[in-house]
Amino acid sequence: DWPKQALCYLPQNLPEPNTRGFGTALIAALYPVLQASAGRAFLLFASHRALREAAESLRDAPWPLFVQGEAPRATLLEKFRASGNGVLLGAASFREGVDVVGDALSVVVIDKLPFAAPDDPVFEARLEAIRRDGGNPFRDEQLPQAVIALKQGVGRLIRSETDRGVLVLCDPRLTGKPYGRIFLDSLPPFARTREVADVERFFGAEPSAPQVAQDSEQDWYEAARF
Repeated sequence: DWPKQALCYLPQNLPEPNTRGFGTALIAALYPVLQASAGRAFLLFASHRALREAAESLRDAPWPLFVQGEAPRATLLEKFRASGNGVLLGAASFREGVDVVGDALSVVVIDKLPFAAPDDPVFEARLEAIRRDGGNPFRDEQLPQAVIALKQGVGRLIRSETDRGVLVLCDPRLTGKPYGRIFLDSLPPFARTREVADVERFFGAEPSAPQVAQDSEQDWYEAARF
């Protein structure tokens, strides 16, 4: 029952994903989500660079941190499951094979729409072939492949009939570009919101501003902003 089991949150006022301040704004937007969920989150990044930047920002956060590349995948997943309140960071290869049933994973965050890297020679060859045949590479290849990749990432959230969770989609192109509707329409029938207070209510927390966090969490939040 998707409407009862899951909520899709699209944060407001995030900058364009390729601008310099996106990573910092992303972490600031995620803080109240992670606080409401008590960690228990999987953050999926479009690039390893974005993953590393987020890892540095979250290193002193009040939740155990598990980062792709710092241990074998199986070890990371085992420790993440056992932690009960961890935050797992992964890139493209983690869109599949992350199977965490139950409360240990209650939030999936996707930072950007997963368009394939333009410098991939195999992918570029496919696009060139479409151009030669009179097609539209974006419409015929890039967009459909990105939709598939997004659905793979989203599929990490609800792994059983009793799972509950929040999907956080952080790319403002979902609401600011005409093709954003194609991505949203491809997803399960989640309830959707632009308000973080709805996320807090979903997890049974009273809606609150970041400044009322516990001291250790507040100190980390203030440090992460700057």
